[in-house]
Amino acid sequence: MGVFVFLPLVLPLTALPIARLAERHLHPRRAARLLTAVAVILASCSTLCLGLLVVVGTAQLPGNPLPDSWSDPEVREAVPHDQFVGKAAIVALLLVAAACAYAAARQHRFHALAHRTLDASPNRSEVAVLRDTSPYAYALPGTPSRIVVSTGMLACLDPAEREALLAHERAHLAGRHHRLLFAVRLAGCANPLLRPLMSAVTYSTERWADEEAARVTGDRRTTARAVGKAALVSRRASAPPLPAFAAGPVPRRVAALLGPVPPDRRWPPALTPTGVAAYVAAAGTALSALSALNAAIALFLALKAATPL
Repeated sequence: MGVFVFLPLVLPLTALPIARLAERHLHPRRAARLLTAVAVILASCSTLCLGLLVVVGTAQLPGNPLPDSWSDPEVREAVPHDQFVGKAAIVALLLVAAACAYAAARQHRFHALAHRTLDASPNRSEVAVLRDTSPYAYALPGTPSRIVVSTGMLACLDPAEREALLAHERAHLAGRHHRLLFAVRLAGCANPLLRPLMSAVTYSTERWADEEAARVTGDRRTTARAVGKAALVSRRASAPPLPAFAAGPVPRRVAALLGPVPPDRRWPPALTPTGVAAYVAAAGTALSALSALNAAIALFLALKAATPL
């Protein structure tokens, strides 16, 4: 395997420049999908290489269930500093598994609690208005999907702004933004170097929903005003692990809504900072996938050669 097994652990650094540039210069729909795809691929390659290192590290432990031949010197030589790296990978993979399990459990608990709360209400419409002075609004996926909004939030908005709020939350549900956010959250748990992409995807999904709300209402200024008001009144409220109306860097969202509609390009122009960053991220992602594949094949061949017939 050599150094190839370590490359996917650090190649997520190549995606950091595109995280900020994409949210500024790409259409938010394109940015959210691009950043999520990059994060998921890089996280998968990183986790695969950790798993390969764990195989080498576990084979060194007494009483392990793996074949004894897997701890032979020719197998350990496939990994530089195999004794330290192999055992460190065991700890790292356990931490990754624990972090991913915690994120999944937190989201599941919130979904279950929210759906139980709504099931107890006689109101079965798309928009569930909860009598609560605390201002909040969020999109709740499920069967059926619902928009949850408190009376405290509605009291702060005029009718046109309420229409923008509902259009925003409908865009979250139609775009399945909760899936993008959950995928990039797990990617950040798998490799901490990918955590900047979490905030970038959160911002991009909010901007995506903002643009859809502005298109539906036909008034970008009213949508911007609704976003600003919602952020001011809900700044002390705890944010759910779901797309929420007042999430993300609100001043930048408002400024973007007061500007022109962003161009909907599939890929940024090559001779721009965003284009260069996109190509660097694509090259890093491809190199990470090739490195993980090379390491997996090398370890497979080493284990096969060490295993008696």
